[in-house]
Amino acid sequence: QVQLVESGGGLVQPGGSLRLSCAASGSISSFTAMGWNRQAPGKQRELVARIISGGGRTYADSVKGRFTISRDNAKNTVYLQMDSLKPEDTAVYYCNVQRGIVYYWGQGTQVTVSS
Repeated sequence: QVQLVESGGGLVQPGGSLRLSCAASGSISSFTAMGWNRQAPGKQRELVARIISGGGRTYADSVKGRFTISRDNAKNTVYLQMDSLKPEDTAVYYCNVQRGIVYYWGQGTQVTVSS
């Protein structure tokens, strides 16, 4: 079993920045991939960013150029740096890891972009 603990969410004004962190209970170097998804009210959960074990990164078109996913293997932590935030980025953000064919999810952290 993998435990994931997210932090870093909050309220920010449009154009501002936040950095989300996701600390894993196990060694992230053993994971197939790690990522962030988000779910806004009344909408389906969607992929935001993903990083595979080899280092390749995937981003949703809506966040390309504004968000950056990274990881620190020594800290067993994956990050999501979010810049130039927009009101439409408001959502609950969920960290997830893939180990083989099994996915584990965090509890989610709220991000609200509003003036």
